[in-house]
Amino acid sequence: MTAVHEDSGPAPEAGASVELGSTLAGSLGRWRPPSIALVAGLLLTAALALTALAVYNRNERRVLNLRVRELSLVVQSTAPSIQTPLASAAALADATGGSPQHFRSFMAPYVGRGRQFTSVSLWPVSTPRGRPTAVLGTAPQLASTPARAAQFLGRANRPGVMNVTGFLSSAHPSIGFAYRVPGHTRGFAVYAENPLPANRRSTLERNSAFSDLKYALYLGHSRRTSDVLVTSEKRLPLTGRQATSVVPFGAGAFTVVVAPRGSLGGTFFKDLPWIIAIAGVLVTLAAVLMTDRLARRRQQAERLAGVLDRVAAENRRMYTEQRSISQSLQHALLPEIMPELNGLRVNARYVPAATGVDVGGDWYDLVAVDDRRVLLVIGDVSGHGLRAATTMALLRHATLAYVTQDCSPATVLAKLSDFVNSGPHDYFATVLCALIDVDRHQLTMASAGHLAPLVLNGGGGEFARVQPDAPIGVTPGSRYHEATVSVPPEAVVVAFTDGLVERRGEVIDVGLDRLRSLAMRHKLPIDDLLTELARDLTSEDHYDDAAMVGIQWQN
Repeated sequence: MTAVHEDSGPAPEAGASVELGSTLAGSLGRWRPPSIALVAGLLLTAALALTALAVYNRNERRVLNLRVRELSLVVQSTAPSIQTPLASAAALADATGGSPQHFRSFMAPYVGRGRQFTSVSLWPVSTPRGRPTAVLGTAPQLASTPARAAQFLGRANRPGVMNVTGFLSSAHPSIGFAYRVPGHTRGFAVYAENPLPANRRSTLERNSAFSDLKYALYLGHSRRTSDVLVTSEKRLPLTGRQATSVVPFGAGAFTVVVAPRGSLGGTFFKDLPWIIAIAGVLVTLAAVLMTDRLARRRQQAERLAGVLDRVAAENRRMYTEQRSISQSLQHALLPEIMPELNGLRVNARYVPAATGVDVGGDWYDLVAVDDRRVLLVIGDVSGHGLRAATTMALLRHATLAYVTQDCSPATVLAKLSDFVNSGPHDYFATVLCALIDVDRHQLTMASAGHLAPLVLNGGGGEFARVQPDAPIGVTPGSRYHEATVSVPPEAVVVAFTDGLVERRGEVIDVGLDRLRSLAMRHKLPIDDLLTELARDLTSEDHYDDAAMVGIQWQN
């Protein structure tokens, strides 16, 4: 035999090997992410499909075990209905000395076509090879085998318990039940027989409760085909997934074997592993295509990220610039110079919200009525933005106009309310008017839903008592009440808007107590006091504007 050798040809040059290796490395580098996605997707799909299959099989076994228990209970539940009439008839026979007449009279309703038994007979236990003394229905097969009858009704029979025997190989297969009362050695045994279907097919197969099961009922602990009593199948033994249960039945037992006709948990769970497999393959292919597409666009994303960084930097610069413009606009709408009065020292602070670029609607004014009186006005318009700012400017100028007509705080607020309610509007404002009498050390106040001012006197401090009436723009024809309070020499009055004391998730009383505590702690001149309050009560994340006006008597 001649050996055949393949000629490999001349060795490739070193340069060609390097070029080929570079080409392969480049190809592997290009396909590595999609290959990883493909392998990972298929592995995950296989794991999920196998898990679904394992869960399905476990559930099928569990449901099948439950079903065999149900069928066992059905079989076991028939035992009392068979034993009860037999036990009653045996007790009657012992009591009447085996009277055939009494026996027939008692058992007649139980025997016959369509009834519980086809044959019932009364046997004396003391006669081993005797014959039945009374028979109802057809002749029992047990009578044709005297030796078996003596053994079954005598030595093998357990008193007080129903005994079971079967004639399964005869031309007319049947099953028999016997019962005798315990404690009577010369008593009587009652024996009943029922025929079995010749083909062993059970009528239970038409029962919808067990139509999804294949089952077989065997006599005793056997699973031989020759010992089958009834079954739902033409061919035995059963095949496929099975569950078995031994059912106690009187002194004997039955063996129940069941198998499913289909999926007991439903076709969806049966098909779920295939559904997962198909869907997983499709998702994996989509992931491979997407991974390849993302790999190609990686450089484009990096370039876009650089552009976005530059845009973000520009947005930060514009935000800072716009916020600065907003703050400048707000300050431009407020009075630049507070009036000077002999005996009073006045200062004000405005702290814009820490977040957002919208201007707010807080404002304040101090209007000199004459040489010894001044009217303090502080208010807050609902909302933010240019609309709130323009509304604030409108109310401020209207207030200044009404002050020139009548400096009474209640009158000013009433006119301002009528002015706002004279036309359509979608805003409201809280306003506090306080007429300050320098010489008398008195404050005459009226409040349109605004917070009362804080009056500091040496080491103490209290909020002035003034009735808060309806805010401006809420109720047409509103009327306002005035309250006059006296302040001691060198007292300090701090009027403020709600942005100074309000916090999210906190009742306003807590903020008012915090303001009073801080104001009493800082025993400073009015300018420094407002500065300290603005620093301590406005944090980096406060969401509303805050305005304060401080007035201090010099005598």
